Amino acid sequence: MNIAVVFGGKSSEHDVSLVSATSIIKNINKEKFNVIMIGITKQGEWFRYSGDIKDIQNDKWIGHDCEKCQFDMTYGSKDLLLFGEEIKRIHVDCVFPVLHGKNGEDGTIQGFLTLCGIPFVGCDMLSSAMSMDKQITNVMADYVGIKQAKWTSCLDIDFDDEFIDMTIAKLGFPIFVKPANAGSSVGVSKAKNREGLINAANLAFTHDRKVVFEEAIVGLEVECAVLGNEAPIASRVGSVIACGEFYDYDSKYINESKIEIPANIDKKVEARIQIAAIEIYKIMGCSGLSRIDFFLTEKNEIYFNELNTIPGFTSISMYPSLFGISGISYSDLITKLIEFALARRI
Repeated sequence: MNIAVVFGGKSSEHDVSLVSATSIIKNINKEKFNVIMIGITKQGEWFRYSGDIKDIQNDKWIGHDCEKCQFDMTYGSKDLLLFGEEIKRIHVDCVFPVLHGKNGEDGTIQGFLTLCGIPFVGCDMLSSAMSMDKQITNVMADYVGIKQAKWTSCLDIDFDDEFIDMTIAKLGFPIFVKPANAGSSVGVSKAKNREGLINAANLAFTHDRKVVFEEAIVGLEVECAVLGNEAPIASRVGSVIACGEFYDYDSKYINESKIEIPANIDKKVEARIQIAAIEIYKIMGCSGLSRIDFFLTEKNEIYFNELNTIPGFTSISMYPSLFGISGISYSDLITKLIEFALARRI
């Protein structure tokens, strides 16, 4: 079967995508799948790449062993068009989008592939879009009664003194300030006073016109991986101890935060987290995969934090590592995700 692994993209998480994709391409079962590598530059150009896998991770793949490409949008064609000296076609059985953040995790490529009639790994357009938007996710969680931090949100044009006063009164300090649509904690800050709140909001507004403000919950950050379509399963639970003040982009990818797999928590508490993760997965209409993050307080209260529909996917990332200790190897996990994609009606 021809599996197109799509990486890069117009996103602040372009570089993270390259690392995840390199790992997937290296570890996919070559006896079952033939990999077609498709890279998207930071400018949004699509290329079929046929060079050395190691050049992907450092973004050195562009400019050699590349052919411009695009998918044939005739529904059901499932062909990748290559624009060399003459137009060539390659049949694609399934797409594995490894595009973290905007233009990849937000329903855009999922909607495009649905229009083309091409099966793809991961959540569909609607669940991807809802899960990417922190405001919509929070609204959904509130609606069904899932426990989470108190929060507010606004557009850049509505961020004024009245909104600031209301937010401080409702949430108190410290306050986490997040772009509504960004992953890997890009643009996220922790504000400790009014001036800090304004500065944090101004930073977040450079990444998105809509920003979410959340009450700071004191607790251990715990994460649970979920796999499947109509009958999803949850992995063991892992925990993160950030090397910085919170688990920001630098803590995730530059400095070394401590990750504990499995988390050193009570088994009954772990079971509650697994149940909550599956409940949220179903509510948001997820399929294929997602990682659900929570805070666990000293009183063993569980607060929902966020949902990631295309989590980091290196061999040591939290999602595959959690299923690794749950009995599913990295290579087998990739195979299962492709099988779930092919089984889902699009």
